[in-house]
Amino acid sequence: MTEPCSQSPVPCALTIGSRGSQLALWQANHVAGRLRERGHEVSIEIIRTSGDAMQNLTFAQVGASVPKGMFTKEIEEALYARRIDLAVHSLKDLPTALDESFTIAAIPPRADARDAFVSIHYESFAALPPGSRIGTSSLRRQAQLRATRSDLDYVEFRGNVDTRLRKLSEGEADAIILAAAGLERLGRTEYLRDRFPALVLCPAAGQGALAIETRADDQATIETLAFLDDAATRFAVTAERAALAALGGGCQVPIGIHCQPSPDGFTITGAVTSVDGRQLVREALDHQGAADPVGLGQRFAASLLEQGAGRLLETTAFRD
Repeated sequence: MTEPCSQSPVPCALTIGSRGSQLALWQANHVAGRLRERGHEVSIEIIRTSGDAMQNLTFAQVGASVPKGMFTKEIEEALYARRIDLAVHSLKDLPTALDESFTIAAIPPRADARDAFVSIHYESFAALPPGSRIGTSSLRRQAQLRATRSDLDYVEFRGNVDTRLRKLSEGEADAIILAAAGLERLGRTEYLRDRFPALVLCPAAGQGALAIETRADDQATIETLAFLDDAATRFAVTAERAALAALGGGCQVPIGIHCQPSPDGFTITGAVTSVDGRQLVREALDHQGAADPVGLGQRFAASLLEQGAGRLLETTAFRD
């Protein structure tokens, strides 16, 4: 018999809050499966978020009214109200500053953080003919790719993974850019042709990682989830999120930040781009040995700002 997690790690009953997309449910079920392996009883509650309600609108249409935490707010409300015990998020959707009521209890090992080039007819981004249509709703992706190829037509492309792949197959674009991790998790890699190096297309902070959020005062659930936490992934994404916060950015600005383990420590890469791609500040630094990840991220952000990243961010239109 299971019971609330009052004496972790005794098997207990847990409710996970999740968005209803196929990818979000894959992520929630993945975490649920790991917990069930340890004898816990787990259910999943689907919660519709503000971001889900806006899926048919372009960011240009929504404009400055895009709410902070658009994919997490309603889930956190359910967590605060104790309708759920934990939430599974794509980490890049989670605001860099959490309300003090919540904490990230676990960050599992990260999947591939890179962006993927997806096309039916073309094998690589370089192989696209001038004028080809590239589908992506991400300003970060558009801006960085424009810096490499301004001769392509970047078109608004929203919806879940299946919707975007269907639009691709119907000829609405010659190629689309998606996170490699999402395609792999859903087993939809049939048109995945290439993966962009971070120095060409720098991923969003936290891309490819999951965040398991709980109430900060729920020590029993935090202890129950501890086995899912990966120290190297937590270090890397903490540095990324600290850099993003120091730059004043979120998911609606053209900032890429990626940190990954290296033989002697970590390598952190960043890119801040003007909307048209004509101006780009990019840097990669190797950090050796142990360090405070927050301090590493803040120092890296300061280096980008010294090179002119702040001026680019000040002139960025609010759209994605």
